[in-house]
Amino acid sequence: MNENHAKLMPSPEWAAHIQEEVLPQATAGVGLGTDLLELGPGPGAATDWLRHRVSRLVAVEQEEEAVARLVERFRDTNVEVVCGDAAALGYPDASFDTVATCTMLHHVPTRALQDRVLAEAFRVLRPGGTFLGSDSLPSDGLHHFHEGDTYNPIEPAAFLARLQTAGFDSITLHVGHNLIFTAHKDNDTPT
Repeated sequence: MNENHAKLMPSPEWAAHIQEEVLPQATAGVGLGTDLLELGPGPGAATDWLRHRVSRLVAVEQEEEAVARLVERFRDTNVEVVCGDAAALGYPDASFDTVATCTMLHHVPTRALQDRVLAEAFRVLRPGGTFLGSDSLPSDGLHHFHEGDTYNPIEPAAFLARLQTAGFDSITLHVGHNLIFTAHKDNDTPT
């Protein structure tokens, strides 16, 4: 994580953006179920909002420092923090009702690894489950913001086909100042 992220991500302004603008739109009309998996929670702005809407939230974070901070922050709550790789989840098929990721996918270094994250999200979802989240849109400003950090932005036009290729259907993409999405795993998908 570069210095720009180190300042922005734990800020109250970032938490307000995620909790007041992104997540209400991404979860509108979505039954989250009881078990939610969050991929790449960073400092936990989305985690803090989502945990109040499910019985159990598992947060998979790759950076060890972030894991330590999350463990401390969510001690004695319904949040289980795990150090792991979103492209190689250690959970059985159909383990979660919902999988969420907020502004994490552009930090995955290659399109192939991003597609692996999408495939893993699909695999661990129960039939009828929802994959939801958001990501930043490509821009020169964000390219400069990510200097010295991984920046592999999602192209919204291609993202629909990528979600379909992973197996999702009933996909909704909202493209405004960012990308907000929901994608579903069909009830008839074998587990």
